[in-house]
Amino acid sequence: MDEVIKIINEIKQGNIKPIYFFMGEEPYYIDKLTEYIEDNVLSEEDKGFNQMVLYGKDVSIEDVVSNAKRYPMMADRQVVIVKEAQELSRNIEKLESYAENPQPTTVLVFAYKYKTLDKRKKVTKVLEKKGVVFESKKMYENQVGEWIKRVLQGKNYTIEPKAAAMLVEFLGTDLSKISNELDKLMIILPKGSTITAHAIEENIGISKDYNVFEFRKAIGERDQLKAYKIADYFSNNPKDNPIVMTTGLVFGFFSQLLQYHGLKDKNPSNIAKVLKVNPYFVKDYDVAARNYPMKKVSAIVAALRDVDVKSKGVGANAIPQSDLLKEMLVKIFN
Repeated sequence: MDEVIKIINEIKQGNIKPIYFFMGEEPYYIDKLTEYIEDNVLSEEDKGFNQMVLYGKDVSIEDVVSNAKRYPMMADRQVVIVKEAQELSRNIEKLESYAENPQPTTVLVFAYKYKTLDKRKKVTKVLEKKGVVFESKKMYENQVGEWIKRVLQGKNYTIEPKAAAMLVEFLGTDLSKISNELDKLMIILPKGSTITAHAIEENIGISKDYNVFEFRKAIGERDQLKAYKIADYFSNNPKDNPIVMTTGLVFGFFSQLLQYHGLKDKNPSNIAKVLKVNPYFVKDYDVAARNYPMKKVSAIVAALRDVDVKSKGVGANAIPQSDLLKEMLVKIFN
């Protein structure tokens, strides 16, 4: 995020490079940086003749270079943006000769999603020397909560730890999806508000009491009554709580609990780092470890593999979701 801010600040200050190559597994920042250049480098008057958007599947490197080499019309510069540039990956090294001597009046932008250039290759080194190469890396689950907090702080909002954890639990590490949901909340809630679990339940449709986060927590605490109540709710609302997702997350929880038992350093920050979980969840592993010794966790992991296979319909086409959830809990608690 700091590197993104640095790139944007340099553009604001007029330090604009002839080539920007945005690449990586996380499309969110690639889109944001591309949008910023598209919206801000040229004035509205200059965009008509001097801003062009190309798509990787429709053009070749030669087409891109040909457009980049033309001169701007009645303006200081032109902007050429190549979206879905990963479609050009097979011939991307052909960009090398242009990158060595780029047109100074052109700002050439590549949005190269889900892939990265080989940093050992000459084309990458030339792009780094003549322009900006930015890699947008996928965040781990334990990093996303802090990202949510920082994004909201920048817009004069705060968020409860549980609310942030709920968003990560249900939306994963997809920053675009999370950003969209945060935008909805910020439209509804006045500036200066704290986003609560209740606000998420009311406006995004994630139940603060009957969700996988609470289900996993109840299992970790060996709260059988609560776990069976949530399982019953899931059975009655299968579209919102698919069995495959539920079994996968519970299996993941016990797999991480097995890792937890093997840790010598049980400092909360180290646990969050090693297990790659939101620090808010660390206490859940502390509690679960006391309720489930290592030998029991190993047996549960083995049993959950069987439930997971059945949840995907392998040899269990006729078993209802409710029965599979009960089977899961019986194997965990007994």
